Amino acid sequence: MDSLAEKLNVKLHQWQPDIADRVRQSVAEIIEMADQNTLDVLRSRAIEQEVLDLLDEPNAR
Repeated sequence: MDSLAEKLNVKLHQWQPDIADRVRQSVAEIIEMADQNTLDVLRSRAIEQEVLDLLDEPNAR
């Protein structure tokens, strides 16, 4: 088994059940996107937050 998969398996048993369920859902979505070769559509949360921050900034003059 890949070391990342092993780490995920350990963490899923350590986390609170609600956190583990959300992680499982996210991983399942990523696997589905990878199978469909659509990972490039997935937006980075960091980039999305940067855009939101820019929209919230007052116009600089």
